[in-house]
Amino acid sequence: MNEATAVETPSGKTASDENFPVVTRILPARLRSHIATFYAYARAIDDIADNPELDPDDKIERLDGFAKAVSGVGSMNPAFRKAYELSRSLAATRVTDRHCVDLVQAFKQDATKLRYDSWDDLISYCNLSAAPVGRYLVDLHGESTKVYPASDALCNALQVLNHVQDCQDDYKALNRVYLPGNWMNEAGVDVNTLNGNRSTKALRRVFDLCLDATDGLLDVAARLPGRIRNPRFAMDAAVVVAIAQKLSAELRRRDPIEERVMLTKMQYAACCGYGIGRVLFRSVFPPRRRSG
Repeated sequence: MNEATAVETPSGKTASDENFPVVTRILPARLRSHIATFYAYARAIDDIADNPELDPDDKIERLDGFAKAVSGVGSMNPAFRKAYELSRSLAATRVTDRHCVDLVQAFKQDATKLRYDSWDDLISYCNLSAAPVGRYLVDLHGESTKVYPASDALCNALQVLNHVQDCQDDYKALNRVYLPGNWMNEAGVDVNTLNGNRSTKALRRVFDLCLDATDGLLDVAARLPGRIRNPRFAMDAAVVVAIAQKLSAELRRRDPIEERVMLTKMQYAACCGYGIGRVLFRSVFPPRRRSG
C-alpha cells in the first residue's frame, strides 16, 4: 500500500458535517492548524472503522498502521501521511501521542464490538473514543491535567448524545448498538425496534435513561469553562457545554427515530451567545473566593 487511498476510505465528511464544532474561530488562531491536523487524522481513522465494506481484520490492520505512524514507529509510508503530519504537529506543540493512540484503540473496538452491556461499558468506550479529543485540546492549550475530569465528562456526554442521535443509522448501516444492553433488556426492547418509524414507549424509556446519565455528565462538564485559564478556550468550552445541554433537552422532547434531531441555526447562535457571555461575565465579575 503506497498511496493514502490504499489505506484510507474517505467518507466525504468534513468538520462542517460534525454534530459539534471541531475548529471554531473562538480558539486561538495560532493553534487552529494543529487542531485541523488532529481532526484530519481522527476523520481518517473513523472513516476506516465505519466502512461497512471492510472486514474487521482489514480495519484493524489499517488502524494499527496509523497508530504506529503517529507514534513514529517503522519506516515512512505515504499511505499514513495524515498520521505523520500529526506526529510532526505533536512534536512542535509538545503534546503526547497517547490521545491519538487511544482513538485508534477505540476504532479498533468499533471493528469488532457491536453491543454494550451497560452504561459503564459504554463509558469505557467513550473514554477511548471521545475523552482523548478533549485531553488533546487541554494539552494543546497548556492547561492543567486537573481539568481532565470535567473535559472527559463533556466529551463523553457529546459522544452519548451522538449515539442517541444516530442510533438507527448505526444499527442499519453497521449493526452497532451503543444503547446499554441491560437497560434495553429491562425495558423489554429488542434491537429490531430500531428499524421502526418512531420510538416505542419502551425505547423512549431507554433514551431517557441515557439522557439522565448524560445530564449527570453535563453537570460535571459545566465546571470546565471556569477552570480553564485561556479565555478563548474557556469560551469555546462554554459554547459546547451549552450546545450539549440544549441538544439533550431536544432529544427528550423529540424522537430520534422519527426525525434527525438537530439544533437550528438560531439555537446554535443562542448557545454561542450564552457560552461566550458567561465567560465574559465571569471575567468582569469573578466569583468570590470563600474565606476560611
